[in-house]
Amino acid sequence: MLFTKAATSNFLRNVSRRAKSTVSGAENAAAASEKAPSVIAAVGMTFGTYMLADFLSNFIQHPTQKMDYGYFNQLLGREIDQPFWGTRTEHIVGVAACLAVTDHTSQHFFSKYLGRPLCFAKSPAAFVAHTFLFIFSGVAVYCGLDSAFNPAHEGRRMDEFKSSAYCTYVGTNTAWFEPYVAPALAKVAGPTIAGTWFGSALLPATLAYSTVKGVGWYDWGNSGLNDHEMKLNGLDNKTE
Repeated sequence: MLFTKAATSNFLRNVSRRAKSTVSGAENAAAASEKAPSVIAAVGMTFGTYMLADFLSNFIQHPTQKMDYGYFNQLLGREIDQPFWGTRTEHIVGVAACLAVTDHTSQHFFSKYLGRPLCFAKSPAAFVAHTFLFIFSGVAVYCGLDSAFNPAHEGRRMDEFKSSAYCTYVGTNTAWFEPYVAPALAKVAGPTIAGTWFGSALLPATLAYSTVKGVGWYDWGNSGLNDHEMKLNGLDNKTE
């Protein structure tokens, strides 16, 4: 005989292990393929929320000023200077995209470390740390990309990045309150409203955008406007 009983038994056990491993691998692959669309949808929803939050925050920071939305200025009856670079539209799209990725990435690693989904009610310290880390890293990545590719920064890209990175750090330190917005809203308006997309996502993000931009870049009122916005508001490069 080519195989002894012991050898045959070992062979069958190995085949069984490989079969189980193959089944397990197939199940994991199937689970991953099923999970991918939900992750993409979640990141997409976060991306849309952050874009809207950035847009709305402009009304808090600049309630009476005309903003430069680049290409979309034509829809508002405003002159177009640059269609994208250096406009509020670049900021809205770019920052939201970076934050959506860093937010979900940070949540994943914090949840893995904690052994459960990251939740402010159960892990407030970890959630506040997550908030600082994902905002700082997301905005810093955007600043790096803007410094590298914005034609207006040609010849001073590293200086622009260093300045923006510092502003990012200063502004991010003001966003510590973001996780407390929904609980505070629940006290005032009730848990039903606080648990909605508006109360738990849009409102906290809008307020955080306002403080991060406003404090980090001193982007309030007539301060923080680009050259074209100064022109649109008749300020002729002079702040009040």
